[in-house]
Amino acid sequence: MLVYRICLAKYADDLFASGYRARWNFKDQFVIYTAASRALACLENVVHRSGEGLNDQFRVLVIDVPDELLVEEIPLVELPPEWERASRYALCQPLGDAWYRRRSSAVLRVPSSIVPQEFNYVLHSRHPDFKRIQIVAREEFRFDSRIKAGEV
Repeated sequence: MLVYRICLAKYADDLFASGYRARWNFKDQFVIYTAASRALACLENVVHRSGEGLNDQFRVLVIDVPDELLVEEIPLVELPPEWERASRYALCQPLGDAWYRRRSSAVLRVPSSIVPQEFNYVLHSRHPDFKRIQIVAREEFRFDSRIKAGEV
């Protein structure tokens, strides 16, 4: 399975997990957020960057997750109401935390908060199987000026 991550070119050399808290993890849990498509990775960046910094140089990391790796899932039907709101991270973080602490898989499939019928994949950089997940391509990426804040 291929997944995609858009990042600044200066961070495109490897798969880096910052340990910052986000929707599916607490602080100091070293995960990497990826998307099922380049388009979803683009949307996620636009939303989280709020249009700022989209003039910088970016790369798409094309990441291979071997098919034989276990992929756990948090299904949409199991999420509480309004889980997708930015103010509701506290509803999702315990679910991702439970997966992270179990260490039962290196990959967690979760619904996108932007398009819940699409999926993001959270990679557990401290799981033993993580070393099998590889960047297979780096592609130049430019955000279209029509989706940048303050531009027409």
